[in-house]
Amino acid sequence: MKRLMLVAAALLLLSAHAVAQDDAVSYVYSTYFVCSPDAESRADEIVRSSFKPHYDAAVEQGDILSWSWMQHFVGGEWRRVLLIIAPDMDSIIDASGAVGEVIEDETPEAGRAFSAICSSHEDYIWRTMPGVGNGATGERGAAGFTVYLECDMSREQRADEIVREVLAPVYDAHIGDGELTSWNWLEHHVGGPWRRILALGADDHKTLMRARDSILADFDDRRFERALRELNEICHTHSDYMWDVVFPAP
Repeated sequence: MKRLMLVAAALLLLSAHAVAQDDAVSYVYSTYFVCSPDAESRADEIVRSSFKPHYDAAVEQGDILSWSWMQHFVGGEWRRVLLIIAPDMDSIIDASGAVGEVIEDETPEAGRAFSAICSSHEDYIWRTMPGVGNGATGERGAAGFTVYLECDMSREQRADEIVREVLAPVYDAHIGDGELTSWNWLEHHVGGPWRRILALGADDHKTLMRARDSILADFDDRRFERALRELNEICHTHSDYMWDVVFPAP
């Protein structure tokens, strides 16, 4: 388990010179879909042609900050993810309901076709933490590596302290040209058993993996051993995914 957070140095700054962190809190409504692999491209086309215009309009009207549609590259059973990002819970709830109703009213056949392909899903709402990472609306990159962590709820705040005070400077130092475009540590607000997310973004998967290897090397320093051991005791189970951003926010 010691290697968990090394691998995690995997939702999504200049290197050693100066790091501009986002102190604004954002809420991320994430719907994780389980889909039929042989029809996923059709689901992507439905999102592009029937759903995307409405989410784009919600951004333009200021109802949400951004949205994106991501596809599975490596990982478990989740095959697609719809992300909606807003500055507060009221906006998340209003926008997700309103856009869903518009899509259902204006493109009911597309909605039924999509549901036949992606027949089950899980919903989570995540919240960013001030001063940790570069914020959910920052530059993400086309490739993402996300670690979903199950943690001891009574000790989660200590895990947050470790990430903020000990590990964050290392992640920050690997944001820059040819390395990471983003990193974020998000806390569970609504949803299932996963309690924290550590997400990295880069321009492509090869760049992402090279950056991860560099961070692994940094964390091999003995001064991180104690913090990593404690963090892995608190957040004891994890699942890794790699994602492609199909439709980034406009």
